[in-house]
Amino acid sequence: MARLQDNQARTSIRPAAVAGMFYPGNAVQLDTDIDQFLQADIHEISPPKAIIVPHAGYVYSGAVAASAYANLLRQRAAIKRVVLLGPAHRVYVEGMALPTNTHFATPLGNITLDTHALADIADLPFVEYLDAAHRDEHSLEVQLPFLQKILDDFVLVPIVVGNASPEQVELVLERLWGGPETLVVISSDLSHYHDYQFAKQLDTATTELIESFAWPQLGPEQACGCMPMRGLLKLARQKNMTIQTLDLRNSGDTAGPRDKVVGYGAYALHEQLILSGNDKDIVFDVMRHSIKQGLHGNKAVQPDINDYTAPLTGRYAMFVTLKLNKQLRGCIGNTEADRPLIEAAAYYAHAAAFSDPRFPALREEEFANIEISLSILTPATRLEFSDEQELVKQLRPGIDGLIIESNTRRATFLPAVWESITEPARFLSELKQKAGIAADEPPEQAWRYTAECYS
Repeated sequence: MARLQDNQARTSIRPAAVAGMFYPGNAVQLDTDIDQFLQADIHEISPPKAIIVPHAGYVYSGAVAASAYANLLRQRAAIKRVVLLGPAHRVYVEGMALPTNTHFATPLGNITLDTHALADIADLPFVEYLDAAHRDEHSLEVQLPFLQKILDDFVLVPIVVGNASPEQVELVLERLWGGPETLVVISSDLSHYHDYQFAKQLDTATTELIESFAWPQLGPEQACGCMPMRGLLKLARQKNMTIQTLDLRNSGDTAGPRDKVVGYGAYALHEQLILSGNDKDIVFDVMRHSIKQGLHGNKAVQPDINDYTAPLTGRYAMFVTLKLNKQLRGCIGNTEADRPLIEAAAYYAHAAAFSDPRFPALREEEFANIEISLSILTPATRLEFSDEQELVKQLRPGIDGLIIESNTRRATFLPAVWESITEPARFLSELKQKAGIAADEPPEQAWRYTAECYS
């Protein structure tokens, strides 16, 4: 498998391959055309974390793509990296292909690639450096002028996706997900070369699948970029994201005949935090009050659920962690959603302060400097493995919380534990020790989850 040499320091530019065909090759005309697309009647939404946009010639799909790109203008200065995935049209790719280039060119100038991010995923067995897959590929290139017009300075992580499973795409996206500085773009058209009415029916049905995160039902008949799209939707569902359809048309609506059309859709995905700013303040006030009560020998606060509304009345698995001078001072919770959020937060905050058997009860002089964090867990997913080595390979550092069990022995590590234990094998080894499972005994069962963390 070809790999980029560590000592490669040269500048290598992938020239524009489809300028003058899919979009204007003249910079002035290109700039003007994109401005016109962006000035159309755009449905305004909150800035998305990820978008799905078409990749046909601009005359056909440019207006549809603009409906998503226009909503990035408010975060143009915040976005510093774009992770761009599109399907392979020209070269067969088994897995995913990366370029060895340092820059991609368009008539609007050069875009710097995030070569460090590319190297970070190059160790995956289904990822390879393959310039041939990028050389003439249009699915990525047609997105670049839009990004150059919309964003300020940014770096690019371009990935051509071939025969890759949703799980493989999901893993790559997880590694590159980042925070508000990272935008994910999936490049995909919808149906191809049906008559106008049938295409409308098919693309409407596909959009319903996308909106319901029904990634297993998406195939090449629905979207040419189904491979990267499925991975994003699988991950988005796990992250409890929301999705909006911004535009849905086909080439018969824009600039082509209606006997054989290509479908285009634009979609925006948003990360959905369980706790808004105000709800978060309420929860932390209740947790601190519950701990204060314990300092005077009283039980945990028992909030009246009738005084609160969703999401504070919803049931979530959670853990409350206390730290003093950056050192763990208590951590109690449950991997099961056993009580309403506001009630659980009060109960586990009190328990972390006074009932964690690893620590003495919190003292009043410590309270002023205590740091409280709340981890709300996603539903745990069971992992299938034949031996411990296979289990270790499935762990995603920095992402996964892990539950293991053998007989009645059971323990969990939150995702935050990766901050101090970075090696998956050691992560599992120390979790086994916590559970009281022998070092040479593999766990009988294991589950993983992710967490929304508030502090």
